Amino acid sequence: MELNKSEFVYDIEHSPAYAALVLTLQANQSIVVEASAMAAMDSCITMATKVRGGMMQGIKRMVGGESIFMNEFTAQGKAGQLYVSPGVPGDVQHYALTDNQALMVQSSGFVACSPTVDVDSQFQGFKGFFSGESLFLLRLTGQGSVWFSSYGGIVEVPVAGDYVVDTGYVVAFESSLQYEVEMLGGLSFKGLRTGILGGEGLVCRFRGEGRLWIQSRNIYPLVNFLSPFRPVRS
Repeated sequence: MELNKSEFVYDIEHSPAYAALVLTLQANQSIVVEASAMAAMDSCITMATKVRGGMMQGIKRMVGGESIFMNEFTAQGKAGQLYVSPGVPGDVQHYALTDNQALMVQSSGFVACSPTVDVDSQFQGFKGFFSGESLFLLRLTGQGSVWFSSYGGIVEVPVAGDYVVDTGYVVAFESSLQYEVEMLGGLSFKGLRTGILGGEGLVCRFRGEGRLWIQSRNIYPLVNFLSPFRPVRS
């Protein structure tokens, strides 16, 4: 049975610690992949580097810490396999995007998507500034397949009401969820003391109904742990 060009044959291997996305592209089928994420591919697959959404969208992604370019891979004339490897060790998750729902993904979490999906940088304003995270989330709209990655394993949380997540653990969430960044315990002296002494700080409070994906590890404590061991010039 021949598949529709919007459908993809894929497998997620070595999950959840060192997941890699393996795509089997049909003849003349294309996929959009984050820059530098291609690990290997069959020789029938060609790559074209593009600024998707125009130069302004590319500049917004660059300011948000993403590459200004994205790579589009196409299987020329026959089927071929494409191996995609995220930048940090962790898991990969597939999401079926529809026209009535957008998906918000952390700026470093995008892996790949259908050519029919639009990838836009969404400004967070002071939400992102005070959280110490990127000032941009990626907003994915349209219809098709999306793959995103994490540092560590991915946990799916069905939110119905309120839910609180440390800012460093948020991977992706559906646009039906509203969120605010706040200090755990509030901005009072007691709240600040709780945050500092308890080792917790700013969190995202989600409200509404929708799905949220969090990662099992936070990369920033690892960076802080490794920092004293980095080589320095004398």
